[in-house]
Amino acid sequence: MSILSRRILLLSSAALTAAALLGPASAEDLKITIGYQTVVEPSKVPQADGAYEKATKAAIDWRKFDSGADVIAAIASGSVDIGYVGSSPLAAAASRELPIETIFVVGLIGPSEALVARNGAGIEKVADLAGKKVAVPFVSTTHYSLLAALKHEGVDPKSVQILNLRPPEIAAAFARGDIDAAYVWDPALGQVKTSGKVVLDSSQVAAWGAPTFDAWIVRTDFAEKHPEAVRDFVKVTGEAYAQFLAKPDAWSVSSPEAGKIAKLTGAKLEEVPELLKGYVFPSLEEQASDKFLGGATVKAVAATSAFLKEQGKVDAVLADYSKYVTAKYASEALASN
Repeated sequence: MSILSRRILLLSSAALTAAALLGPASAEDLKITIGYQTVVEPSKVPQADGAYEKATKAAIDWRKFDSGADVIAAIASGSVDIGYVGSSPLAAAASRELPIETIFVVGLIGPSEALVARNGAGIEKVADLAGKKVAVPFVSTTHYSLLAALKHEGVDPKSVQILNLRPPEIAAAFARGDIDAAYVWDPALGQVKTSGKVVLDSSQVAAWGAPTFDAWIVRTDFAEKHPEAVRDFVKVTGEAYAQFLAKPDAWSVSSPEAGKIAKLTGAKLEEVPELLKGYVFPSLEEQASDKFLGGATVKAVAATSAFLKEQGKVDAVLADYSKYVTAKYASEALASN
């Protein structure tokens, strides 16, 4: 055997030995890009702790977005694999037949989203919005809630100057006095409250028959290629919710959980415990049931789409939205416990 042949053999043996020692694909082999928003909810804790990276054995690029519409645009372009959106942008995306699946319902929205009128704007109730400037992020849950509130109170949306602004822009415009009211979520909600008052919140709009929710969605092609990673993402999220639901009072201002949430979201630390109460968080068991991903969520997306069509925000609605919601990963996460 020539010297060159022996060297090739030795190098090949060394490579095989190294591969055996390293074992299966390392964490760096799988990269996941996740689009999150600054909503105060339990999964911010495992995000801060690196628990998602550990569970999925992946390198995760966490990208912050100001609205669900922006997340949808990123998912549509293929630059985000998993994203956090509200029910309105989710319904709009499904109606456009984007290749997505809803994999986790974050929570039913209540006081965590609210319509706030600027002090001195002369707004005491929804009917007073006629002739006023009101800012919302378009095709967001707050946009949907605003339109639903106007409809319920018999106010023509055309009589209101509805402006499309992202949450940071809303806070700045509100402070300058450029707008009269805004329907938004934290941290912008907390900022506008300092110089305004709450007219109504999303729990009232839900009682009027127009509930909203937030959810995690995944690109269908990513889920097909990496089903275990999606399952593990859902499992970690469910575990965070279980920990909160077991002892919600333990997530107090002085708790490490509240501190991590405040740091990631920009919310005021002292407001985090109260903001957590602004949602109804379903457990992983409920996720997989017909109350959510197993049935009711499909109906909610369909109802939201129908309303958006009525308001001229989507061109058409689908006959069936079931392909855009799946209980598969919640069920598999439960089975893996």
